[in-house]
Amino acid sequence: MDPSVHFLSETMKKLLQINPVLRVSTSTGRIMQEIGELAIGNGWESYIAYSRGRDGIKPCRSEIVPVGGRWSTAWHGVETRLFDRHGLASAGATRQFIRQIENICPDIIHIHNIHGYFLNYKVLFDYLSAKGIPVVWTIHDCWLYTGHCYYYSYVQCRKWQTGCHHCPQRKEFPASWLFDRSRQNYIDKKNAFTSLPHDRLTLVAVSEWIRSEMQQSFFWDYDIRVIHNGINTEIFHVCPPQSVIAKYGLTGKHVILGVASIWSREKGLDDFIQMAGLLNKDEAIVLVGIKPEEKKKLPQNIIAISRTENMHQLAELYSYATAFVNPTWQDNYPTVNLEAIACGTPVVTYRTGGSIEAVTPSTGFIVEQGDVHGLLEAVRTIIRRGKSGYVAPCREYALKHFNKEDRYADYIRLYEELINRNMLAR
Repeated sequence: MDPSVHFLSETMKKLLQINPVLRVSTSTGRIMQEIGELAIGNGWESYIAYSRGRDGIKPCRSEIVPVGGRWSTAWHGVETRLFDRHGLASAGATRQFIRQIENICPDIIHIHNIHGYFLNYKVLFDYLSAKGIPVVWTIHDCWLYTGHCYYYSYVQCRKWQTGCHHCPQRKEFPASWLFDRSRQNYIDKKNAFTSLPHDRLTLVAVSEWIRSEMQQSFFWDYDIRVIHNGINTEIFHVCPPQSVIAKYGLTGKHVILGVASIWSREKGLDDFIQMAGLLNKDEAIVLVGIKPEEKKKLPQNIIAISRTENMHQLAELYSYATAFVNPTWQDNYPTVNLEAIACGTPVVTYRTGGSIEAVTPSTGFIVEQGDVHGLLEAVRTIIRRGKSGYVAPCREYALKHFNKEDRYADYIRLYEELINRNMLAR
């Protein structure tokens, strides 16, 4: 048992987590697997349900529960694209999954995401509302309380507060080509998700920002906790950039680093392109996660990297960079900010959602959205002051706040609390 966590384990408890992807190259897949590993270390049985149609069969220390297959996933995509019915297909796959839940008899069900072309939320929540199993739902984005989109900050839409309609992001993920069903989707989600009694659904926001948003949604009177995401502070640490300086031609450059798994205008790609036209000769932008077709559109003074060879090389880039710049226009609690700070590099970000919540005067700067000159001026302030003055404060802050074991232990404590409360209520 993890010596830093002390929980009662008279009987082996069972945890079932749900997320469309299991692979650790995704943040939610990695978080889910690592929570499962900590649960196992504390005497639990751990099960993970995910979309077989998207991820196939993956190795995992937890016992895996593949849901659906390629056909059900593909048909779910058709219903989404044509009829804006995301989350309302895969009824057969969901009923099969429910039979698996019955066989497992979990003490806690922990949902991460159920949007992902693999589950029918009406069928699932009809079952959950009739059972006495406590449910924890970690809020990684906004999809569960809107009629369509998973973020709305970029278009500044607030319709979700009273009831969605005429969605301005119908063609954004999960895209619908023909119909706008946002009004009915909003009603369907509200009816399904709030069918769980308040004492059996605990929502976990990964940022203070999204908790404040949800308190204005139809979840306003539910129990909403905040547990920030954690990272591996042993992988992401201050390290000498032995391989990346020569590999990417960074000698003598003040490096402005950006990292994303998927780049878009909402992630700030256009802002970096604008910034490239303002750079001095000794400044360079390095973007990680750029696809080949995106690279063709970038100016020559942006160094584009599709992906690093491994996490250690990414940590080297974080460590070498003068500043990590995150000009995101909509985000919850981006782990890339945490990774940069853990590597001793200050973060410069727009005042966006939960992106600002890891930024203090000792770990970076916050700039108003769209102020590209302000981003660059903040980077140059770090250059003038000397990045070396930020390294120790950043690392100390990361060790205190971002350690994944500490954050995942918060979940185990929550599970124990809910199980005990459920037992007393019987």
